[in-house]
Amino acid sequence: MNPPRRIVRVSIAAAFVVFFAASPPARSELPAILQGVGFDQRLNERIPLDLTFTDEEGHTIQLANYFHRKPVILVLAYYQCPRLCTLVLNGLVQGMLEMSFTAGQEFEVVTVSFDPRETWELAASKKESYLQRYGRPGAAGGWHFLTGSEDAIRRLTDSVGFRYRYDPDQKQFVHASGIMILTPGGTLSRYFYDVRYSGRDLRLGLVEASQNKIGSPVDQILLYCFHYDPTLGKYSANVMLLVRCGGVATLLAIGVFVWRMARGSPAANSPAAAGAATSTTSLATGGAQQ
Repeated sequence: MNPPRRIVRVSIAAAFVVFFAASPPARSELPAILQGVGFDQRLNERIPLDLTFTDEEGHTIQLANYFHRKPVILVLAYYQCPRLCTLVLNGLVQGMLEMSFTAGQEFEVVTVSFDPRETWELAASKKESYLQRYGRPGAAGGWHFLTGSEDAIRRLTDSVGFRYRYDPDQKQFVHASGIMILTPGGTLSRYFYDVRYSGRDLRLGLVEASQNKIGSPVDQILLYCFHYDPTLGKYSANVMLLVRCGGVATLLAIGVFVWRMARGSPAANSPAAAGAATSTTSLATGGAQQ
């Protein structure tokens, strides 16, 4: 066989092997306990703000009390969860620490337990623990930990599309991990999945939910170059827009360079250069007179 052709065929075969080896296996059937668990996004739908819960001080309060002029991060997590809820809350704290925005100033955080057996005393303990982790002054008035009745919890979880179930054998709730961002009027704006939430995604989500009432001009540029992907539950770079932004930046850089070249170098226009030019002229004139 012709050696070049042989090399080509071997290369093609190797490419097929690598491709199929790297391909993920077919998705297997979910265990029975996990079926029906997850999120159904209810973007642009309004949650029932008339629902009544108990806050971390034992006071009865409506959800409407937390929805005024600021966007709200909503977290559904039961306080005695042995693992996943803790990871969600830890990830949220880390993401909030990556932002210059502070809970209670630019936004609110509302954490609601979906275990109706949990008490406000437990919520108070959980709040104290996470405020210490967060460490931002004034955050106590902006991060709320609630408990409630089974009816109120079900109405809230149904309204945001949060599906979970109780495992009597393990005596634990089986649930998905994620948080939501709502507008000041209580409309669902963004869902973020996983147990880690980047400060960039949280900030952009809050800026959008506030209808650009918080944030800076830089945030508007980022929102132009990044778009929210509801299937992934995060912001992804818009490749074409990034290319265009890069092209505009390059043209601006070239324009500035040409403008500076047209004006001449800084050294040529400096006072010292002007003095030297005057001295040279004087010497030339003096020489001509002699």
